Amino acid sequence: MQYLLKMNKRTNKSITVSANPAWSRMATPLGQMVLGAIATVVLYSCGSSAAPGHGMGAMPPPQLPVVSVVTAPGTTYKEYSATLEGKVNVEIRPQVEGYLEKIYVDEGAYVKAGQPLFKINDRVYSEELNGAQSNLVAAQANVQKAQVEIDRLLPLVENKVISEVQLKTARAAYDAAAAAAEQARAQVGNAKINVGYTYITAPVSGYIGRIPYKTGSLVGKNETQPLTLLSDIKEVYAYFSLSESDFIAFKQQFEGNTIEEKIKKVPSVELLLADNSVYDQKGKISSIEGQFDKTTGTISFRATFPNAGGMLRTGNTGKVRIPQLFTQAVVVPQEATFEIQDKVFVFAVGDSNKVASRPITISGKTNAWYFVESGLKPGDKIVFQGTGTLQDGMVIVPQLVSADSLLKVKPL
Repeated sequence: MQYLLKMNKRTNKSITVSANPAWSRMATPLGQMVLGAIATVVLYSCGSSAAPGHGMGAMPPPQLPVVSVVTAPGTTYKEYSATLEGKVNVEIRPQVEGYLEKIYVDEGAYVKAGQPLFKINDRVYSEELNGAQSNLVAAQANVQKAQVEIDRLLPLVENKVISEVQLKTARAAYDAAAAAAEQARAQVGNAKINVGYTYITAPVSGYIGRIPYKTGSLVGKNETQPLTLLSDIKEVYAYFSLSESDFIAFKQQFEGNTIEEKIKKVPSVELLLADNSVYDQKGKISSIEGQFDKTTGTISFRATFPNAGGMLRTGNTGKVRIPQLFTQAVVVPQEATFEIQDKVFVFAVGDSNKVASRPITISGKTNAWYFVESGLKPGDKIVFQGTGTLQDGMVIVPQLVSADSLLKVKPL
């Protein structure tokens, strides 16, 4: 007995199973069920061994948005970490030693030039002044006494009653008395200065810093900590540093024969605060240090920012943003790029719509765009989205996206 088992139309194959005495026993209903199961397994194994591609069709190329590279004018910024200081920062230190008798101001207060700040007990210095004044009176009396002696001897010498030597001696005594009087007068002046030092006033207008001492503290000019720090912050200085390569690029970017001329060509700079907000007043680079720091290999810059409202304080940190203007630059959306080992790549669309990864060099960036220095040229087509699924040599179906429409949605 033979059984002819035919495959489905997709394979167009058939298998014949011959019966023998042992198989004849399967003519029973149960045997037929077993034989049917065997046939099913054979049919499945034949179908699974069919050549790939003959059944299910190959995956179609993915449809991905593609954008043409364009040029556009724009401005990018280079950011440098900065520390802020008031235009004038004065350490208020005592010039005499004594007990702190009064503190007229509080921490953070704004004071005007000449306003009293501290009072040191002046009792010792007042007594020194009294003693110096008494010495001055005595010295002046000695001057008068010496003058009287000269006046007495002068007619006697003229009438040759006494020797001229006595008159010279009297005049020498007068000169000594006059010198002593001048010395006593200087001591009075010095004592008055010390008394004045006990009354400390603000040398400039500004804000009071921390006051580490309290009333009754013994203070002196040899103390390591000042009484306070007074900051004039109508203008603030932002100090930041450039590496040697950045400094060379800075010199090449701006016109001028000297550093001073180049500084004048630098446009206004911005200050990025610690919360990443931009300070509402723009500043100007005002000076560059004369030499590089041998330890860090950097050179220090100073930018000046107006601060009439007192929003900025000494000790603040931030970032100075130096603008770089581009009249026409090759731009690509950051969304179309990907990074591998700190290098930026795009997928360029070539002949037959095949894609290939291409490294690009970035000269600047905005929030959504890269300014490309090399690696792409205007008119090149790059994949805008979906780069995560691509590999070199893959074929895509480009869906062209207008670069102008992207620039309207996300301007430079």
